[in-house]
Amino acid sequence: MKGVIFDMDGVIIDSEPIHIKLEKELLEEAGGDYSKVKHGDFMGTTDAQMWRTLKEQFNLALPVEELINIKRERFIEKLDQIPLVDNVLDFMAALREMGYKLGLASSNNESAVEAVKNKFGLAKYIDVFTNGEAVSRGKPDPEIFLTTAKQLGLKPEDCLVIEDTRNGVLAAKAAGMKCIGFRNKNSGVQDLSEADLIVSSYQDLSLEDLSNLFK
Repeated sequence: MKGVIFDMDGVIIDSEPIHIKLEKELLEEAGGDYSKVKHGDFMGTTDAQMWRTLKEQFNLALPVEELINIKRERFIEKLDQIPLVDNVLDFMAALREMGYKLGLASSNNESAVEAVKNKFGLAKYIDVFTNGEAVSRGKPDPEIFLTTAKQLGLKPEDCLVIEDTRNGVLAAKAAGMKCIGFRNKNSGVQDLSEADLIVSSYQDLSLEDLSNLFK
């Protein structure tokens, strides 16, 4: 193992409750019915993938780009209400001390990733930030993880991914990387069974656990 790539929502920040609230409000304002939506199916995918699907499903009048922009602005406005996942910075600091390269690969948009990076001082820990707008295919496609590994200067097989969604885990495995499934209670019921190891807290994860995955 030479590098660790983190998803952002649900892995670094505990943001899924805010995402659900904002998506419900916006969809219903636009004329859709959120009770017919399975939020879990969209977790890990890009804003464009989600709103294209919802626009088609509910025949929404607003353009996809406008829906994306409204959601983006409202999410950034709510950032003060979103906490870090417990112990994540301590875990990152320990990885940095051991000399590992760190990356972030989030399906969230560039503005949101930048806002989170600046609010929590993540540039102190993370070398490379990749967002959903920087790739043409969202998770479960492996493109975002392969792009991040390349920018870190690492081979996919030398990377470990930490993900809290089924789409994210599938993307990591498709990239040829080891994957830890992070079971965040706020991310709903996600099938993480394809992950190499599943944990519910960074306190349950030792550096020895990580290196054992590569033996």
